[in-house]
Amino acid sequence: MTAELVAAYAVALTLLIGSFFTLVGAIGLLKFNDSMTRLHAPTKVSTVGVGMLLLASIIHSFAFGEGAVHEALIMALLFVTAPISAIFIAKVNIHQRDCNMPPELPGDELWATLDVPDADRETEETERA
Repeated sequence: MTAELVAAYAVALTLLIGSFFTLVGAIGLLKFNDSMTRLHAPTKVSTVGVGMLLLASIIHSFAFGEGAVHEALIMALLFVTAPISAIFIAKVNIHQRDCNMPPELPGDELWATLDVPDADRETEETERA
């Protein structure tokens, strides 16, 4: 078995795995009911799927071509930005009260995303009225 044949099998396997995860993420995006559960499908599952597709491209470029680091940079950017965007989308949903609120904390503590200054809280209450 040559190295090129092993690389071709590795590319085929990573393409299949990546396609499966991307398909599961797309189905989850369509099937989940509320925005907070829909948030997990594209940010978790599809990130792995796109990562595997990029890994297939990396393996192919190093085995059959000159090799490039573009795919690795794209993968790094994807793995850094997807969780951050998911956090911001979740915070927007919590602040707009579009989802179930987090449970109350003991004492007078607040969740970090709900801990807003009193002046901003007063402004928010007047806007709702």
